[in-house]
Amino acid sequence: MNLLIPNLGSTSLKYQILEMPSEKLLGKGRFERVDDYRKAIGQIRTGGVPVDAVAFKTVHAGPQYRGTHLIDDGVLQALAEFLPAAPAHNAIYLAAIQAFRESLPDTPLVAAFEPEFHATIPEYACLYGVPEQWRADGVRKYGFHGASHQYVAERAAELLGRQTRLVSCHLGGSSSMCAIDRGRSVDTTMGFSPQSGLENATRHGDLDVFAVLFMMERHGWTCDQVRGQLAKGGGLAGLSGIEGGDVRDLELAAAEGNIRAAEALRVFVYQVKKTIGAYSAAMGGLDAVAFTGGIGENSARLRAACCQGLEFLGISLDTEANQRGSGDRIVSDGKVAVLALATNEELMVARRAYKVLRPPAIYLA
Repeated sequence: MNLLIPNLGSTSLKYQILEMPSEKLLGKGRFERVDDYRKAIGQIRTGGVPVDAVAFKTVHAGPQYRGTHLIDDGVLQALAEFLPAAPAHNAIYLAAIQAFRESLPDTPLVAAFEPEFHATIPEYACLYGVPEQWRADGVRKYGFHGASHQYVAERAAELLGRQTRLVSCHLGGSSSMCAIDRGRSVDTTMGFSPQSGLENATRHGDLDVFAVLFMMERHGWTCDQVRGQLAKGGGLAGLSGIEGGDVRDLELAAAEGNIRAAEALRVFVYQVKKTIGAYSAAMGGLDAVAFTGGIGENSARLRAACCQGLEFLGISLDTEANQRGSGDRIVSDGKVAVLALATNEELMVARRAYKVLRPPAIYLA
């Protein structure tokens, strides 16, 4: 069975074609700094490989859809219902699903929702102190980037030869962290929406909701106006004043003396360091920290900054090892191991989709 896995991030589109269950890679591609996803989808090339199904790393459809499902009208309705909670993601996936429905009308489509990996988070770590009606309407912590954090958990165990108390740092245009206790997610920074937690490229991180109400009343802004500001002009872009909030651009600007860019990077690094400490407490200790995502995997400077000052936890980064190498690797093997990983969300999605799609086993007497 050949599965096409289009991975639509907030600023990128990656895809893989995998033969399942062998997991043989038949093709792949990547588009960066994407602003027209329909156009990018049209540029996907399968190289003549027949596609038996398309599986998406879908984001948010509320409490009813937190696993992996064949896409039907119910899934689409839930994605649309929770569009206000994930405007930068659900709109993209709704458009992509429609595009594939039109171009491959007889091909099964599968939604592998990001909160699935976080189903093991205890209820006490998922509940908000809101009125009961809010919880009845689905307001709770869901967690996202589940495919990436699951890959990190499994790959780190392979490299280290054991399950560990691990903090997974998915740092990119969209960033989150996850406390993983021996393969199980026990906490994560994103909550009800992908807006929360760490600062993202153009989306704010944690924010006092009363600040939002204050600004709406002061300026007479509508919900749509505020949503647009916080989804497209917040985060590292809002802090630095650099359009797009790409860390690569911020690092160049900071090196040239841009004070706001340097301050935005300090904010980001501080949030990562603080969360590593908090998650160490949540798990009763720490054995490993893994960095992945476009920033986490590729920026040795940022990895070093995030680890600096955490020696009291047993983190001692090997400066030379941190600077060299590529792909999945251990960059420091002290009391607390530090890893740099090239995440493979597409593989996680393919495995989950195959479980839904695979033909039933036939037992012969």
